[in-house]
Amino acid sequence: MTTSATPLIELRNVTRTYGTGALAFQALKGVNLQIAQGDFVAIMGPSGSGKSTAMNTIGCLDRPTTGEYLFKGAHVENLTRDERALLRRQYLGFVFQGFHLLPRTSAQENVELPLLYRGEAPAERHAAAKKALAAVGLTGWEHHGPSELSGGQQQRVAIARAIVTEPLVLLADEPTGNLDTQRSYEIMELLWQLNVEHGITVIMVTHEPDMAAYARRIVRFKDGMMDSDVPNEPFMLRANPAEAH
Repeated sequence: MTTSATPLIELRNVTRTYGTGALAFQALKGVNLQIAQGDFVAIMGPSGSGKSTAMNTIGCLDRPTTGEYLFKGAHVENLTRDERALLRRQYLGFVFQGFHLLPRTSAQENVELPLLYRGEAPAERHAAAKKALAAVGLTGWEHHGPSELSGGQQQRVAIARAIVTEPLVLLADEPTGNLDTQRSYEIMELLWQLNVEHGITVIMVTHEPDMAAYARRIVRFKDGMMDSDVPNEPFMLRANPAEAH
């Protein structure tokens, strides 16, 4: 399912097998998935369903055992490890359940890290990090360390770090898993804003229906296969979204 002739991301009959012989485990069993640029997809399913393996494949953290993975029409499964790393740096941003912030480093410095790895000049890093922190509502918090920030603020810093490189795709793996209900809604509203206002394609793994309700599509995995792929009326477009809170 896609809304454009050429999808940004496409998995074609992708399988992923770990181990060999009697110990082999097939995590993905012929997955076909298309994601258009600008989409917001929630991937759901029970533990062991293959959703995280699919996310890792899309994020170039893993590669298919068989099948094809196309990103902007390029065959990712044929890329070398270094080429996949370059694709990640150029086009993808990652947000995880654990915030993975450096503990004795300011919010500004945490957000600058991807640009440091790129070799960008200090002035450019500083400006881009301030812009990213402003985009997630943390202007004025640039010099606070993680211990001085709430869980929700730490996740906002992590999101700012993910978008500071201006990625095409934001991959979010259980981004609200460590947050209370109110902070979870705030983070989901932020992801929605990044999708709508900045055009970032969002792909999110979640166990929580309330969080998946923000997505434009909900893809469910079961036993290593896609069980369903249905459009969703996003939470933020409903007549009275506050009632769902």
